[in-house]
Amino acid sequence: MTKQTFFSLSILLVFFFHCITTLGQPAAAPAQPANAPVQPANAPVQPATPPVVQPAKAPAPVQSAKVPPIKKGVPDVTKILGKAGGFSVFIRLLKSTGVSDQLYGQLNNSNNGFTIFAPTDAAFSSLKPGTINSLSDLQKTQLVQFHILNTVVTLSNFQTLSNPVPTEAGDTSAGEFPLTVTTAGNQVNISTILVNTTLGGTVYSDNQLEIYQVDQVLLPVDIFSPKPKHKAPASAPTLSKPKGTDNDDDADADTDTPSVAAKVNASGAVSLNRHGILVSIGVAVIASLSRRDLMA
Repeated sequence: MTKQTFFSLSILLVFFFHCITTLGQPAAAPAQPANAPVQPANAPVQPATPPVVQPAKAPAPVQSAKVPPIKKGVPDVTKILGKAGGFSVFIRLLKSTGVSDQLYGQLNNSNNGFTIFAPTDAAFSSLKPGTINSLSDLQKTQLVQFHILNTVVTLSNFQTLSNPVPTEAGDTSAGEFPLTVTTAGNQVNISTILVNTTLGGTVYSDNQLEIYQVDQVLLPVDIFSPKPKHKAPASAPTLSKPKGTDNDDDADADTDTPSVAAKVNASGAVSLNRHGILVSIGVAVIASLSRRDLMA
């Protein structure tokens, strides 16, 4: 009994061990098919893709000229005078001649400064009627420029100017636009030969622009008293011929009428002939008397 029991238990343990070993192994992978499906010899030809047309590029926009930026605080002469009041005629001339735009552009694009003598409306009213309207466009421009100095001159610096003072109107070397500035204490005198006036109050002042009031329009000599043009010297006056005569009559008169010198010579010859006859008669008388004395 004991041996059979031990044998049965051994067989049972071997069986259990075999079952446990078998269950502990991983499951086998599924078997691959024997032959993979054969790929077709040639893949289907893909249709050719149409070429992609690139859209034409639009031309680059033309770059416009760069406008210099406007500096902050650039003084505008016409606005300053308009705000001050009493300079409407001068403002109109500044605009119509284009000088106001030139001033604004130069004040904005550079560090240059200007001094302006601004005539009042009363100063223009004192001129003869039609004085300004009779000027050409060029003369109007020169008249306005004659009131502008291309530098900043403060009240204390007028005494340092050298005369004649150059203006925007033209060169002073030719004497066409002479402007003389003199000082006497706090008074500033301005002379154009045709006009003498004094500097009025200050209308505007900064480091780029000085505007002063003047009570008379500064009239340049070249415009309002131009130099007379040189005329050709007059020829010497000729004696007029007597009326009713012509060249043929003069020729006949010259041939028929003896000259004064001929008359003098002829009268001298006649007197000499008469003198010679008288001498001959005297000699004959003396000779006959001397013969009678000898015969006696």
